[in-house]
Amino acid sequence: MKTICDWDNCDQIGAYKAPYEKDNSRKYRLLCLEHIKIFNQKWNYFADMSNEEIEYFVKSDLTWHKQTKSFGSSENFFNILWSNALEDKLHIFKGSGFNEYKKTQLNKTDKDALDIMDLKYDTKWEEIQKKFKILVKKYHPDKNQGSKKFENILKKITLAYSQLKMTIGKK
Repeated sequence: MKTICDWDNCDQIGAYKAPYEKDNSRKYRLLCLEHIKIFNQKWNYFADMSNEEIEYFVKSDLTWHKQTKSFGSSENFFNILWSNALEDKLHIFKGSGFNEYKKTQLNKTDKDALDIMDLKYDTKWEEIQKKFKILVKKYHPDKNQGSKKFENILKKITLAYSQLKMTIGKK
């Protein structure tokens, strides 16, 4: 069944969709080629918007009109930034105790993760990696006849390692 053009006094076939409203793309009318050209020439999505509304729309269109968080919303980002800012690459503060001062402040989750892996709070990342490999070999289910007890211990160790990798490992 062919649909007739929605334009007044037109009996051509309406094969092209034209929206009724700018905010609802599901409601549309069908127009013929001649009338869709006229419609498109006159159509202005921003007709009833102020300059501020247009600017906001264009900016939000960059993220498909989805909410975004500001760049500085991550607390961990600032911890890493602060740590990098305090890094003494030129050894200017050598012997001043400066590097001891700038050590990473561990949160409760990091401390719990270190406790699970039976490590001290000032352990370096390389030592954490070595300990993780040792623990994986020790508690792997293949080495322990598939015991659920060891499997659960390994899961805790893996989660602890993942936590430490996110905070300590990226430095």
